[in-house]
Amino acid sequence: MPARSESAGQVPRSIPPRQAPQGGGQPPQAIPPGRPVRASAQPVRPTPVRSAPRPAAGGNGRGGSYPAGALASGGRGGRGGGNIRIRKGRVAGVIAVLVLLAILAWPIGLLIWANGKIQHVEALSDAKNTPGTTYLLAGSDARGSGGINDSTSGARTDTIMLLHKPRSGPVALISIPRDTFAQMPDGSGGNKINAAYSYGGAPMLVQTVEQLSGLTVDHYVEVGFGGVEGVVDAVGGVRLCYPENVHDVKSKLKWKKGCHVADGKTALAFSRMRYADPTGDIGRAQRQQQVIGQIGQKVADPAVLLNPVSQVGLADAGLSALVTDTDTGIIDIAQLGLAFRSANGKDGVTGTPPIASINYRTPSGASAVLLDENQTGEFWTKIRDGEYPAGEKIGGMPGS
Repeated sequence: MPARSESAGQVPRSIPPRQAPQGGGQPPQAIPPGRPVRASAQPVRPTPVRSAPRPAAGGNGRGGSYPAGALASGGRGGRGGGNIRIRKGRVAGVIAVLVLLAILAWPIGLLIWANGKIQHVEALSDAKNTPGTTYLLAGSDARGSGGINDSTSGARTDTIMLLHKPRSGPVALISIPRDTFAQMPDGSGGNKINAAYSYGGAPMLVQTVEQLSGLTVDHYVEVGFGGVEGVVDAVGGVRLCYPENVHDVKSKLKWKKGCHVADGKTALAFSRMRYADPTGDIGRAQRQQQVIGQIGQKVADPAVLLNPVSQVGLADAGLSALVTDTDTGIIDIAQLGLAFRSANGKDGVTGTPPIASINYRTPSGASAVLLDENQTGEFWTKIRDGEYPAGEKIGGMPGS
């Protein structure tokens, strides 16, 4: 910096020369801020600035790495490594929380989704409650394809079952043959019980079954035949047994005697075949129970229960063809499934009401199943009170 010029007539102030700093390389002391920098009488030699030593070159000729001591002592590398480990720990913690939330939320989400797929209909009567819990299950061709041609006009119920869970005693699953002769609650006289659904839908079917059994229906569940086929396929097929070769034109069942794993289409035909069976509607009711029991076993398999894909496929196939009364939801359906499994196990009771004839002729000349009036009263009372021994097959034809 050049020295300032002196004004004329002024005596210059003497400034002693600055001494060179001792120690050969210490920087000059900093000038406190706010003080003007004065020019010295002698020029000051600038102090050379030393550059930091470059790291040793690596084997490839490029810039080398910092000494290991610098990394270990928490220098540039030390602090960076610690931050990376902290960030990784935080990310792992967040992922763990998200996985836990997903595990907890999945059943709730599935429950809400499944409940939304169920259709509802007004079905229950205002009859006085009876002890225990009673489910009426109907298999209808009104909500699925594949109906069998029948003399009854309109929609029909090929399957009618009462599942009763008493206050004490074994759960009972009773198949009511669809051709059972019963009095219609509308006062129109006697007819096949499946005509009740055709004439008055679910409400009239409920009232007819209540009048026949003396049990008040608490839950009505109707399954379209397309749902049965879809459920069987969703669980990978079911193992069914029948001791005769069958080629039934109406149900389209082709069966080689023995036991086989059936797909949905075959299982549906198996549960509906009756014209090739000498026992007719009675044998069909037994096969329907076999199909439902096998479905229950497959659904309870951990490979299905713990597999989200299987859960969604099963729920979608079954619930899309399901109709219940307005008060029955997905929790009731789950309880129904547990009761169904119990009834088909060693601690349950299965069968049909006592039958007097399978060739009864109605007033209109149609063939029907006639129940034994001398035994049905006691039969339904013992079902209601859970008095039948567990594991027993009850009712049916005389001597069966």
